[in-house]
Amino acid sequence: MFGAPLDFSFKCLSSVADVVSEEPNMSVRPLRRNSEGKFSSRSLRLNNNIISDLQGLTDTLPALFTEPKRLAWLDLSFNDLSHIHPVLTELTELRVLYLHGNSVSNLSEVDKLGTLPFLHTVTLHGNAMETVQGYRGYVISAVPHLKMMDFSAVTKQERVMASIWHRGGRGLKSTKKIKED
Repeated sequence: MFGAPLDFSFKCLSSVADVVSEEPNMSVRPLRRNSEGKFSSRSLRLNNNIISDLQGLTDTLPALFTEPKRLAWLDLSFNDLSHIHPVLTELTELRVLYLHGNSVSNLSEVDKLGTLPFLHTVTLHGNAMETVQGYRGYVISAVPHLKMMDFSAVTKQERVMASIWHRGGRGLKSTKKIKED
């Protein structure tokens, strides 16, 4: 049995590695630690910080969790991420990923998430890429197992259209960057 989410939100963290020297926020459910001080959880909240890079995530997760490879839910919303770091593709058990409210402008960054076999929920709204025409269809075609995107269910019709769009090789130029004001 896994415990409550490990919550490091609103701590002004500038790097993922900073969580090792912080105590997590209190939770309604008690946090369980083993004899080594590691947490029994599959969820990590790093939202509302100033994290701009996910470097160090690979080393930080084993320092926090009893079973780091089993991380299933990761909230990185409202940080300053401009890229979807490839380290996320190593989280093969990841099911829910919140990336809304960041600074990702290149829609092709989403392609990296397509390798995550269990990812069924993702949020990307509030990033500059959201303004690209065809944004939702592109994400649905790039991440084939999605059930929820931006807190809205992926419909059967959207999945069919994304599949057709993807097979046909049509669509937007995903390498186009959005110019920031």
